[in-house]
Amino acid sequence: MSRSPAAGQARRMTEREVSPADAAPVLVVGAGPVGATVALELAHHGVRSIVVDRARGASRHPKMDFVNARSMELLRRLGLTDDIRARGVPGDQAFNFFWMRSFAEPPVAEWRYLSVDTLREEMARTNDGSLPREPYQRIVGSMLEQLGRDRCAAAELVDLREGWTFQGLRQDAEGVTADVLVDGRTRTIRARYLVGCDGANSAVRSAVGIGVDEYGPQRHHVISYFRSADPALTRYGRFFLANTTLGLTLVSRDGDATWTATFPLADGEQSTGDPLPVIRQRLGVDIAVDELINVAQWRGRFGVARRYRAGRVFLAGDSAHQFFPTGGHGANTGIADAVDIGWKLAAVLDGWGGPGLLDSYEAERRPVALFNREMSFNLLEVWRRFPQLAAEGAGRPQLAGFLRQDGYQINNIGIHCGYRYRDSPVICHEDGEEPAWEWGRIVPTTWPGGRAPSVRLADRTELYDLLGPGLTLLDFSGSQAGKPIAQEAQRLGVPLAHLAVDDEGSRTVWERDLVLVRPDQHVAWRGNEPPDDCAGVLDRVCGRHPDRSVSPRPR
Repeated sequence: MSRSPAAGQARRMTEREVSPADAAPVLVVGAGPVGATVALELAHHGVRSIVVDRARGASRHPKMDFVNARSMELLRRLGLTDDIRARGVPGDQAFNFFWMRSFAEPPVAEWRYLSVDTLREEMARTNDGSLPREPYQRIVGSMLEQLGRDRCAAAELVDLREGWTFQGLRQDAEGVTADVLVDGRTRTIRARYLVGCDGANSAVRSAVGIGVDEYGPQRHHVISYFRSADPALTRYGRFFLANTTLGLTLVSRDGDATWTATFPLADGEQSTGDPLPVIRQRLGVDIAVDELINVAQWRGRFGVARRYRAGRVFLAGDSAHQFFPTGGHGANTGIADAVDIGWKLAAVLDGWGGPGLLDSYEAERRPVALFNREMSFNLLEVWRRFPQLAAEGAGRPQLAGFLRQDGYQINNIGIHCGYRYRDSPVICHEDGEEPAWEWGRIVPTTWPGGRAPSVRLADRTELYDLLGPGLTLLDFSGSQAGKPIAQEAQRLGVPLAHLAVDDEGSRTVWERDLVLVRPDQHVAWRGNEPPDDCAGVLDRVCGRHPDRSVSPRPR
């Protein structure tokens, strides 16, 4: 039945009469690490937001446990890395995987990756752009979530509202109206844009009718969070993660005595309540558990939303993609989503970003999610085959040889830091052959669309730390060759820092005299002299005229 004009007028009047306290440029649904990052990114650029979350505090469950190097680089911009490391696993603990038949005998194989401290030492010796600005960090996910909530609560430009449950939304030409349930009453919030960061079963995604493409295995798991100082768990040394052939994954959450143990349920199987007998049986040893903190179930699946945007509504994090927790891709992909949509919304709201900038969000982030889904699936196959081979009679030498072949999986910094926005409409792409990509290292290049290399200047200053909050034009020319671009940016009202750098080593790594870098540290354009059409380059990068042809300058 169609709604009468009078009803429509009443609805518009209601939306206009929303209390000023319940209105903001951006509404963020979900206050987990991704939602908090969206809000803090907006605040970083001077944009106010309201964040609603149905929970009244951080989850008791640890969830994620690994903040990769790329996420740490992005969060460094927001001033979060020191607090993350202070709450995280000590930097001297190695990032090792154990593969066990049981904890009653030594590991069949061990995959080793550098500790944070060792990686820092390697970074201090290396200055060719092949290493990140920040090492990874292990941290209990609930502690990371609490840190994000605390920062949001303290931020002047973030209005965090816990215990507020999103119910539904309506869109019009000027914004989004959301209904939120709080203390049994419905409140209305008005925003120009809404970002759904409310998890795999996203109510925001459902409200705008976006489907999810899923494939691969889907299986229910039991995960138990507990404390145990039993030396049987560390008799073969400290580790990050251990898999047993009996079908258990044990993760050291704090590098000490806090653990999670995960095991799958067979199709149709129901959890029997107390998980500890199953955990002990699948570990192969009878451990003492000091405290069972929490038990939960989760459904493993591989899914990516068919769209990341519906009008003024955007999806980020698990709302947009779901992976098995193999490879550390889930929340880390979401943190990069949050930064991408955060700075772009801020640019549009501030007036210097055009509509093409928001269109580019899906074009940039969805291909990354699709790639990371495959990488997660790739490692899951090793998880699956290890117990299967053991059950089918493979001996210890065969199992060790199989795992040795796949040991490359753990050193995957190229996956985390090497993605490029190849099809983005707001990147000034170049002709010619794209640089190589490597699994285990960062290929240092300023190829447009990729992450800019992290290098130190001769005085030990980190180049990343000199980048501005808006666009930054790195000028290695020695003659202020980038001045026409900077002048055009000023004329167009685009925030651009013109950074002259006199450092031959950095110039070699950065490959061009002029490199234009976005707020998220991705390269937007480069050349050895200003382009013929400076306005055209800036219009494209800012999404004002994304279809405008911009020819690359000769190398």
